[in-house]
Amino acid sequence: MARGMRMDGLTLRVIRHPLVFHRPAQTSRDVLTSKPTYFLLAHHPDGRFGCGECSLIPGLSPESEEVALKALQDVVKSAVLDPDSIPAQLPAVRFAVEMALMDLVSGGKQRLVDNAFSQGETSILINGLIWMNEPQQMVQQATDLIQRGFKTLKMKIGIGSFSEELEWLKVIRDLAPLAAGFTLRVDANGAFSRKDADWTPLQKLERLADLGIHSIEQPLMASDPIGLAELCRESPVPVALDESLIGVLGADQDRLLDSIRPQYLILKPSLIGGLDAGQTWVDKALEYGAGWWTTSALESNVGLNAIAQWTAGLLEDEETPLPQGLGTGGLFSNNVNSPLVIEGERLRFDADRGWAWPKSFEA
Repeated sequence: MARGMRMDGLTLRVIRHPLVFHRPAQTSRDVLTSKPTYFLLAHHPDGRFGCGECSLIPGLSPESEEVALKALQDVVKSAVLDPDSIPAQLPAVRFAVEMALMDLVSGGKQRLVDNAFSQGETSILINGLIWMNEPQQMVQQATDLIQRGFKTLKMKIGIGSFSEELEWLKVIRDLAPLAAGFTLRVDANGAFSRKDADWTPLQKLERLADLGIHSIEQPLMASDPIGLAELCRESPVPVALDESLIGVLGADQDRLLDSIRPQYLILKPSLIGGLDAGQTWVDKALEYGAGWWTTSALESNVGLNAIAQWTAGLLEDEETPLPQGLGTGGLFSNNVNSPLVIEGERLRFDADRGWAWPKSFEA
């Protein structure tokens, strides 16, 4: 989408729609039973309808729910959709405005990007996510994902003792052997500590390397760039930056990548400021020789749809695209029913299916 694009003459509304998890979702930071979500609805005088999603993760999103709501209400009062008018410090709000604008410009049918994916002709390879839980339940999750056809599994680690986590990772590796073409990714959410008396971060990574782990997301907190740079130089497991990208803009992006030199970047539009911002990071990844993939940040199907269509366009230029992290739509009991479907390990847009909008969306 062209920078600076805006649209006037609209009727705007904000709808609060907290997303409720089917079952509590445990991360290394918290246990989530629901999460704050707002939809920005835009009606054009010619009858077009656009929808953007402001997806927030408490404790991770730069903006609080109160700040985000105030910013969305200010957009409604202005009756103007202009992503560049939203401060970069409000990435989820900026993405919501960008999404609603792209929807309207493309015709107001939730086909924000015209490509083979949004026309239902191609699909996106994705990973299967194993949520933190009791070891036996995590092994069961892995078994279920393998039976569904997933060849790339991603596991959250860092909540318990590393020795114990290593044991169940070995069990999962036995279920999904490298020789059979299975890829295992892990995400530490910054939980590795250089103060751990039992294991240094590098020792942990060496043990993970023994299991043929593909990559590790954010082993150290974003606040420890020196430690991250050391790991990227020494780790036998490729390091991917996730939280480290949040709030990093302009020349600071080059400084970050030049000093840390990560092997991969993880792009979450709700946390980095939308699709335009994501494109900037993709360009930077290519410049610095890093790989990348996109991941949803617990959006509903509305946000997931926007990210997927945009991602599909980027992947058209990739000879061997990496599996993306776009399969979270089934986590919620009150998601927006959409044409997005997961078949095996692929995400597809079923062009023959429509959207079922909540009654609260009705004018």
